[in-house]
Amino acid sequence: MTGKSLIEAVRELDKNSFKSFFRTDRARVLLHDQKITISELLKILVGDENLFENYVFDQQFEHPGWSGLVAVIEDQPQTLLDARKISLKELIILELIFEIDTLDHRFGKSWKPLAETFNGKAESLFDASEKNLYDDLYAIWQESYEWTYYNEVIKGLQTNRNISEKTVRPSFQGIFCIDDREISLREYLENLDPECETFSTAGHFGIDTYFRPLNGKFHTKICPLPVNPKHIICEETGNGKNKKDVHFNKRAHGILGGWVIAQTVGFWSAFKLFINIFKPAISPASASSFRHMESDSFLTIQNRDLNEKVNGYQVGYTVSEMAERVETVLISIGLTQNFAPLIYVTGHGASSTNNTHFAAYDCGACSGRPGSVNARAFSFMANQTEVRKILDAKGISIPDDTLFVGGLHDTTCDDIHYYDLEKLSVEQRAIHSVNMNVISKALSLNAKERSRRFDLVNTKRSPDEVHKRVRLRAVSLFEPRPEYNHATNTICVIGRRSLTQKLMLDRRSFLNSYDYRIDPDGKYLLGILNAAAPVCGGINLEYYFSRVDNHKLGAGSKLPHNVMGLIGVANGIEGDLRPGLPQQMIEIHDPIRLLIVVEQKPDVVLKTIQAVQATYEWFKNEWVHLVVIDPYTDQMYHFRNEQFELYVPVGNKPPVIENFTSLIEGTSENLPVFTLKNQLV
Repeated sequence: MTGKSLIEAVRELDKNSFKSFFRTDRARVLLHDQKITISELLKILVGDENLFENYVFDQQFEHPGWSGLVAVIEDQPQTLLDARKISLKELIILELIFEIDTLDHRFGKSWKPLAETFNGKAESLFDASEKNLYDDLYAIWQESYEWTYYNEVIKGLQTNRNISEKTVRPSFQGIFCIDDREISLREYLENLDPECETFSTAGHFGIDTYFRPLNGKFHTKICPLPVNPKHIICEETGNGKNKKDVHFNKRAHGILGGWVIAQTVGFWSAFKLFINIFKPAISPASASSFRHMESDSFLTIQNRDLNEKVNGYQVGYTVSEMAERVETVLISIGLTQNFAPLIYVTGHGASSTNNTHFAAYDCGACSGRPGSVNARAFSFMANQTEVRKILDAKGISIPDDTLFVGGLHDTTCDDIHYYDLEKLSVEQRAIHSVNMNVISKALSLNAKERSRRFDLVNTKRSPDEVHKRVRLRAVSLFEPRPEYNHATNTICVIGRRSLTQKLMLDRRSFLNSYDYRIDPDGKYLLGILNAAAPVCGGINLEYYFSRVDNHKLGAGSKLPHNVMGLIGVANGIEGDLRPGLPQQMIEIHDPIRLLIVVEQKPDVVLKTIQAVQATYEWFKNEWVHLVVIDPYTDQMYHFRNEQFELYVPVGNKPPVIENFTSLIEGTSENLPVFTLKNQLV
C-alpha cells in the first residue's frame, strides 16, 4: 500500500479483509466516511465542545511514545528510511473510531456522551493540579543543587585563564567532536605529548549531507537533525570485508531454507552463544561503528557535474563549496595558522552487542550515526590543492607538508581507525608511526579512567590490561552497560583550550573550540550556538528527564525491551513505545541542566543568541543556563530575565590534585572540579 496514508491503508485493509477491524456497524460507517472530522467524532464521545481539546490531549498522552513518533514523522518525513504518509490527525480519528466501536460493542446504543453522563460536571475530570508550597521548594532546591556545582566550574574557569598558548609548530593536531566522551582522550594526548594540540567542533565537521552506503537502498542524514542537506555522498567500491553470517540471508526466512539452517548451523550458533558467556567476541550480530563505511571505499565527495544527482540531491561538493566548509570549521575553532604536519580529524561512534539503544551511542551531530564519513570527507576537502588556494587568498595558508587524516574513535572499546593512510608520504608515515604510539597509550589510559565506573573491571590494573577488558566488555552479549554514553554531562564550554586545560572536569563537559579574537562580531559563534543549544541542550534534557522520572519520562530497564518495527522499544508486551533513556544509561547521572559557558563579550553574545528565535528560546526559557566570560575584563555574566547580570563566584579556588591515577582508582563517584598540579600520567 505504498503511497497511501494511514487511514487510507486501514480503509483498504478493512474493505478487502475477511474480518473487519471493528465489531459494530457504526464504526465501519465512520471509518469509510471520507469527510469525517475529529469534531464530529468528539461530538459523539464527549458532547461538550469546551472539553474537546482536553479530551484529545489526555487521550494522546496515554501513549506519548506512539503519538510523539507520529508527530515527528509528520513534521520530518525523512525520519523513516522508507517514507510513509501518516499524520497525528489521522491517528486521532482512528483512535476515536475505535473508542466508539468499543462503547457500542459494550453498551449498544444506550450510552451517552461524556458531558451528559456527568450532568455538566465533566470539567472536573480535566482540572489541573494546583501549584503548592512543595513545588516552590522543589524549584529552590533544584536551583541550589545546580548552582552549587556551577559555582565550582565558574570559579575554576576564572582562575585557570593564565596558561600560555603554543607558538612553535605542534608535533600533531587533533580535531575531535565536542562530545563529552572525547575530553579525557584529549587530555591524555596533551599530557603524553605536550607538543601536540587538540581542538573540537560539532562532530559532523561542517559536512551537511546525506550518505548512501555501498549497495545501500536508502540514504541517511549525517549532520544535525535541524539541517536540511542539499548534497549526498555515495560510497562506491570497497573490499566487502565486513563479515557476513549464514543466518543473516534471505534463505533463512523461507520454510525449507529456515528449517535446514536451524537444524544445521543453528546448533553451532547455540554453541557460540554459550562460548560467548566466557569469551566475548565481536560477531555479525554486533553493531560496530566501523561498519558504517568500508575502510577503503571510494566516496563521491567532489562534484564534477552539477547535473549529477541522486534522489534529487547534488552528488558531492564543488571546489568553492568545499572551501567554504573547511574555512568555516577552521575559523570557528581558531585554527588559522601554525598547522602541524599531520592533523587528525576524528569522528566518533560505538560498538555494542544486543543493545536496543545502540543509536544513542553514536554522534548526535551526525543524526545519531558515526562520524567516519564526515571526518574522511572533511580531510579530503582540506587536502585539495584548489581548496587551499581559495583559503590562502582569505588568509588561511596551509603548508604543503600538512596533511589532514580522517579517523573514527570507537568510544565503547576505545580504538581509533584512520582512513586513506596510503596518501602519506615517507616522511609523514614516520611521523604518523610516532604519533600512533602516543595515541595508543592515550586510548589505554582513557579506557582505564572509564573503567572506574565498571563494577566488573579492576581499575587498579595496568592501562593495557584494563583496555583488553574494556574491549571484551564492549562486545559482550550479556553487558547492558557497554558504556555510559553522555551520563553525568553538565556543562558546555565554548572558548580556547587554554580556558579548560589543566582543569579537570571529569568527562562531564562538552568542549567547543572557539577564539573570540578572530570572531569579534560573533559571526562564527552564531553557528556554534545554533548547534550547541539544541544538540548539547537536547542531550542534557534527555538525560535530565530520564533521571528524574525514569518510569514515565525514561524507558525503564532495557532488559525486557522489545524492538518495535526498528523505530522504538516497548517493555515486554506493553503497547506504547518508551520515551527517553533506559535505567542502565542514567543511573550515575545527576539531574542538572546544561550550563553553557562562552568566552566572548556579553553584548556580542546577546546579539548572537537573539539572531535566531529558535536558539534564543533555549536561553530565554532557561532550558539551559548561559554564562559569559568577558575575555577583556575576566568578569563573569549570567544570562537571566533576558539580560546579562554580573556573577561573582564564591568560595575558594578549586583544590590542586597531585596524583590523578590514585584518585580514579579509589572512587567511582563523580569527582569535584579540581586543578591538576602534575601530569595525568
